[in-house]
Amino acid sequence: MSVKDVAAAASVSVGTVSNVLNRPEKVSPEVVERVMQAINQLGFVRNDAARQLRAGRSRSIGLVVLDVSNPFFADVARGAENQAAASGLTVLVGNSDENAERERAYLELFREQRVNGVLITPTDDQLADLRTLRDAGVPVVLVDRDGGDEFCSVTVDDVEGGALAAAHLLESGRRRLLFLAGPLGVPQVAERLEGARRAVAEYPDATLEIVEMPALTVLQGRAAGEQLVARSAGDRPDAVFAANDLLAVGVLQAFTLLSQVRVPEDIALIGYDDIDFAAATVVPLSSIRQPARLLGATAVDLLLSQSEGTSAGSVPQHVRFQPELVVRASSGGTN
Repeated sequence: MSVKDVAAAASVSVGTVSNVLNRPEKVSPEVVERVMQAINQLGFVRNDAARQLRAGRSRSIGLVVLDVSNPFFADVARGAENQAAASGLTVLVGNSDENAERERAYLELFREQRVNGVLITPTDDQLADLRTLRDAGVPVVLVDRDGGDEFCSVTVDDVEGGALAAAHLLESGRRRLLFLAGPLGVPQVAERLEGARRAVAEYPDATLEIVEMPALTVLQGRAAGEQLVARSAGDRPDAVFAANDLLAVGVLQAFTLLSQVRVPEDIALIGYDDIDFAAATVVPLSSIRQPARLLGATAVDLLLSQSEGTSAGSVPQHVRFQPELVVRASSGGTN
């Protein structure tokens, strides 16, 4: 079914049908009614995607996240989607699963679709594919990753967040801290560790043990918790700072299921991100809050300022938010 079929059924030209669909004020009401009747009778559906591509750009934004199952990235996507909708745009979400090849495939797909721009949390610091996209005229904004002098970006000060978490544990009297990391090659994880080290350095009698897990998941957190339970009581830390809430939830599950470690009496626990269900765990989880939805919304604003040519010159714009400590029962709070 095409515009030609509609034009024939309504006894008008193809140009008249186009005007009815795009500029109805230029057509008489009688002709508009006749064309619309033909559209309804034939079941014609306009192909907006094709029309937009012919115009040179679609009404979509591409978003590539590291792990779509992580509530933090789900909230980033929600913020981006809401902000994009206000400008009549849709968001196409791709899950790289921390895999560079999958990331590359999504970027190529978005380029072929001529999206309005791309928001991305890259899998690593090799940004050649993003440079290619940018050089092809597609605006790019990095989310939760600093763009340096090449790309616009929205981030949270993870060094400060790591320091906040460790300082809270230290101020509550804990001295044997353990930082439960995901892959230390992930910049956010490395920065949170840097912040924790800075805080611990302020206490001569404090120590910081580092345990690196292969992924930032509940399953890996549970495995780490089981390893801690297997230690003798004297060999355990008295506080755990997990690099994200999913790891922290896994640790809490292991402690609870094995019933050998009390939180926070034996080991205080704090996570990072403050995902929605952090407050609903069996022992409400202390965390470092990131404004995930605001990150997504701000990234869209930066993207639109590029695509509309309203950004200040060609210098990349960077927005950095400050994290917030949220104290709950898992680290000795009352809620």
